Amino acid sequence: MAPQESDPRLSFQESMDLLELPSGDSDKGTVKKYMGTRAAWLPGSDLPFLSGLAGLGKPFAKVKHGAAFGGNVYSQGALATCRALAEEEEKKGLANNERLGLHTIHGYFTAVGQIDRPFIYTVSPLSASRTFSTYTVTAHQPAAQSANPSGDPFPASDAAALPAGPPCFTAITSFKQPEPHSGGASVAEESAQSRFSQLLASRPARDWPPAPPIDIDGVVAMAGADVVGTFPVVDMRKVDMAAHNEGRPLHERRELLLYRLLKPLPADGTDGWDANAHVLVHAFEADRNGLLMLGNHLGFGFRFGRAASLSYSFVVHVNVEEAVMRYEDPRWWVQEVSFPRASAGRGVVMSKIWSPDGVHVATEYQDGLCRTINDGKGEARAQKL
Repeated sequence: MAPQESDPRLSFQESMDLLELPSGDSDKGTVKKYMGTRAAWLPGSDLPFLSGLAGLGKPFAKVKHGAAFGGNVYSQGALATCRALAEEEEKKGLANNERLGLHTIHGYFTAVGQIDRPFIYTVSPLSASRTFSTYTVTAHQPAAQSANPSGDPFPASDAAALPAGPPCFTAITSFKQPEPHSGGASVAEESAQSRFSQLLASRPARDWPPAPPIDIDGVVAMAGADVVGTFPVVDMRKVDMAAHNEGRPLHERRELLLYRLLKPLPADGTDGWDANAHVLVHAFEADRNGLLMLGNHLGFGFRFGRAASLSYSFVVHVNVEEAVMRYEDPRWWVQEVSFPRASAGRGVVMSKIWSPDGVHVATEYQDGLCRTINDGKGEARAQKL
């Protein structure tokens, strides 16, 4: 059964809405600027008791409640590069089958994002050709809160009237011309749906619990496993992998998340929403809770100190049309999460994105801080969720 149209959670279009700002030129081409018009999602905003669990002598370090969900700036920043490329392709009069599809996103988080002010994106072309192009995007926020801090929406005047803060995110995106499989070859490992078929067939997808708003064992124990929360864009369900993971070393453990669109998303270019936007839905979803789940597997679930993304890469293995999520299709996409490495206060989260047909569409590779509440440096620093 599809999510209801009346679902109050925001769609991808609502969450990622961009306003184009006046731009300029560089030696490589036109510099574009955009501003996000909606406040980013705030992890923990749907768990009002959370602050009572944080602080000295409590299970968690101080929770920084103003820290925006990192997947917002990541996906919206990449969307800004997609819009810049689309404008150039429109000027050239390219047909849809001649346009480039999103290939990779390599992003770096340099400062915490705030929810009471917009993200402003500066996009510059790095290279351009008929078959492969690259862009860079840098995001910053105003140094002061918005004239409308609720972000519903942020006024365009925020971009010019407020002093600029430091960069908080930067990324390089690449775009590639679609092409058929070389020699007909399309080779991948056995799909997650096949490898975990018995477990996935044990109940309908919607009967698995919702993905926790904050997937820290201690928080889930307090909140319960049935909290849907306010996470936008996709409906997410978490498969119980406890039996599979029992006794396995970290690198062999898995988490499975099932997800599908909350509301329809065009893929034909309507209002600027094309297949590239669907790639960004997957990137947005894959950033949720990964480092927190790693912390649980490391035994930090009841003494969690800090989690924060440092770098995040997303690679699309197929032509972008294969990443399109059909809202009318009742089947679910699968995020298969693994944890190859943890050391030096950091950890790696790797996710494979599987289509309902069992196609390995994309891979996420994220490196970030993952620390217990006392890592030998005194009181743990503020937690970024």
